[in-house]
Amino acid sequence: MKCLRKYEWVKLPRNYPDMGKGLMGYWAKLAARAAFRKGNATYCGHINPVTPGMWAGGIVGLKSILGVKRKADAMDVLKQLAALGYVKYSLDPLTKKLTYEITDWVVKCSGAECMTGTVYATDGYGFLCMPRSVTERLYEQNRIFDESDAWLDLWCHTTFEDRGNAFSFLSPVVQYGKYGAVLTLETLGQRWGWEKTKVWRFFRKHGDVFSLHRLPSSYGCLIFNKQYPTGTDVQVPTQDEIMSIVNEILISGNYKYTENSENAKINHMVAWHSAKVIEARQAESALLEAECRVAPFDPITRTYISHGWNCKHCRNCQYAWGGVLKDPQTSVESEVKIRGPCINRYKETKIF
Repeated sequence: MKCLRKYEWVKLPRNYPDMGKGLMGYWAKLAARAAFRKGNATYCGHINPVTPGMWAGGIVGLKSILGVKRKADAMDVLKQLAALGYVKYSLDPLTKKLTYEITDWVVKCSGAECMTGTVYATDGYGFLCMPRSVTERLYEQNRIFDESDAWLDLWCHTTFEDRGNAFSFLSPVVQYGKYGAVLTLETLGQRWGWEKTKVWRFFRKHGDVFSLHRLPSSYGCLIFNKQYPTGTDVQVPTQDEIMSIVNEILISGNYKYTENSENAKINHMVAWHSAKVIEARQAESALLEAECRVAPFDPITRTYISHGWNCKHCRNCQYAWGGVLKDPQTSVESEVKIRGPCINRYKETKIF
């Protein structure tokens, strides 16, 4: 399935890798355990009706989901998320029943509503649809990102096979906005409230998920998402494949960008000329595929030249005169008999 930048959601596997500590990491854990369809959930012998994006249970269950040891820490995380508008929760002081609801729940790909059967997804199975803008709230409030906040921020801005980014046809790539296909450590540091060295250490730690490729000059770098679910095996492109697209983009048009920043220039050229590069590559691929469909054949090394004669002899002849066979290497001639209807009807010569 394509994950275009215009889509409002992206896919996050429920068995996602360790994204580190941070508030958005806790949000991902809560969202992954929420109900994906309408029905009744069972917890400690109690039956609780739930809706998509909702969870019902107790504080002990909340501790287990978040992976914390103290009840106070679990409730503190829930309060912080509620203050930022990520969740809504309620706690009954008498029954100790706790429910929370994901406010940014994506309904489109959460499955059809069903009143029977299991309403919670199997732990670590399938994927979760989440909005691309889930981390924008932290950026708009000038909040300093934690490790999991930055991890999920990159994941939410992953695009795949988007015609506005030719690199996304090689592998899922991170892109911020229309003119944000090529990134720099400085721009990411400004977004996350980090120093450049901290951004570099982040990519060294999470290199199993996000692959960083530097471009020449001061263009910046490309960030590929190696574990994004596309339905096929994701292969990180080689430097030659990346530079091939860079060169095609640079020579594809006469568009001139007046700013002095090389990073801004390459980002504008990617946005303007990616569609042209993609069309040219697809046309070339279709042409090669059409050529491959032609059945191979062996070269013709022998020909027969027939000279038709009027036959005046009987039709019971077993062999006809085959003429002279000449070897082109040794120039040796030999008589050849070819089965035919009559001796004098055909006179054939076999030539290499």
